Amino acid sequence: MTQNAFYKGVLKTIESKEIELNLIDSTSISKAYEMIQFLRLLLIKLKEEILRVGFKNQIDEIDFFKVVKPQVLGKLIFYNKLYKIETSCPIDVVIKNKYYNKHLEELNLEYKKYFAHNEFYKYYNANRTDKDIEYFTLGKTDLLIGINSFIFEIDSLFSTYYDYKIARIIAHDLLQNYLHEKTQEYNTVISSNTLISSTLIWSESQNALIELIYALYISGSINNGKGEIRKISILFQQLFGIKLLDIHHAFHRMKTRAKSKTCYLDKLKEALEQYMDK
Repeated sequence: MTQNAFYKGVLKTIESKEIELNLIDSTSISKAYEMIQFLRLLLIKLKEEILRVGFKNQIDEIDFFKVVKPQVLGKLIFYNKLYKIETSCPIDVVIKNKYYNKHLEELNLEYKKYFAHNEFYKYYNANRTDKDIEYFTLGKTDLLIGINSFIFEIDSLFSTYYDYKIARIIAHDLLQNYLHEKTQEYNTVISSNTLISSTLIWSESQNALIELIYALYISGSINNGKGEIRKISILFQQLFGIKLLDIHHAFHRMKTRAKSKTCYLDKLKEALEQYMDK
């Protein structure tokens, strides 16, 4: 296997890992965290390989710093940002949609500030190659003094500075696509919920609905028993377009009922059995 083929194989391993974690169709906090650890280790191994054997020729060196390393580092930056966004994400669908839109707006401002008028960004987007030796071979960092203090922090044996700039571009594009899909998804959910809640009306008492929610939660009927009571409550409130008061206190008051503690569930059972007997 040639050195170039080896580095291209690294990109295949990332793709395989994403497929294994089903990241193409869905992303979770735990999946993002696992991907961060995977990419960090991969980057360390790549650095060890570069320091050990170097590059066979200038073409391989340019290809590594222009294509291979930015893909690994770019995805690492992306999943790290995604992890931070998702760990602070609210639960309510409407608030969540505003949250994703806010991050999308911040990303668009970042684009205008750092990318839109940047000469290197234009160079990269135009698929130019005339300055590749200057941008993507080691030992050229002395030419960059004065443009960004970050230049003094990079590892001159494993970075040309511009590989990091491409990684940021890749991460920006990935995050923009992710946030755009999320806002589209929750716009659809909100529209659907508005339509459903306008046609479905909860005609029992609030306590009856709280009793049902707790029964589903405690019986493990949702998410194999891993569903949070708050999330289940929010789901029913959105479904029927109503606002439940403090469900925890309401539930504890049910424990002190004089007759049946589960009067609504008893009513459901009786009504269903009568229907079955017809």
